[in-house]
Amino acid sequence: MITLYDYFRSTAAYRVRIALNLKGLDYQQARVNLLRGEEAGDDYRAINPQGLVPALAVEDGVLSQSLAILEFLDELHPDPPLLPGNALRRAHIRALAQMVACDIHPVNNLRILSYLTGTLGIDEGQKLAWYHHWIDEGFRAIERRLEQAAGDGPYCFGDRVTLADLCLVPQVYNARRFELDLTPYPRIVAIERHCLGLDAFERARPENQPDAG
Repeated sequence: MITLYDYFRSTAAYRVRIALNLKGLDYQQARVNLLRGEEAGDDYRAINPQGLVPALAVEDGVLSQSLAILEFLDELHPDPPLLPGNALRRAHIRALAQMVACDIHPVNNLRILSYLTGTLGIDEGQKLAWYHHWIDEGFRAIERRLEQAAGDGPYCFGDRVTLADLCLVPQVYNARRFELDLTPYPRIVAIERHCLGLDAFERARPENQPDAG
């Protein structure tokens, strides 16, 4: 049995939930409550020394880092592929995924925001301004990239879901949660809408997780 160490609002864990659903894989969820600091406890650090979610326990060990997990799942279960096409197309898909996972997400996740308000003492208004600045900068670049990559399909790269969509949709969820105006990003919003029409994305949504209550 696959076990996903998860927190319902974690966008990185959200990506992995979508992939597991797309691949039709059975898995169980182990809740790691970030608001209670459970990720910093000895029990979870023994599973993932970095103390982050997600972690994925499989037969041969435990994996961390969502992009590594996604590519692992794609290699073992290649249908449907998250990285379709030739080498150049796969590089473009990875690049857009990394624009979210490596440039937007790391400066706006919970531990960074908590450090800003706790250790550095900024107020909630300043925290929100920080969040909006970095996601706006990232989304402006992604929107332009999507215009360049425009095809005849409803997703980031044509007519099939890719790794890029798995990273983008959770980040849009977070942008909505922090009340970012998404009007300047019509392609991003349209992609999110199409993706959320798929069962794999719907079941992965934060509000549909067991720990969302």
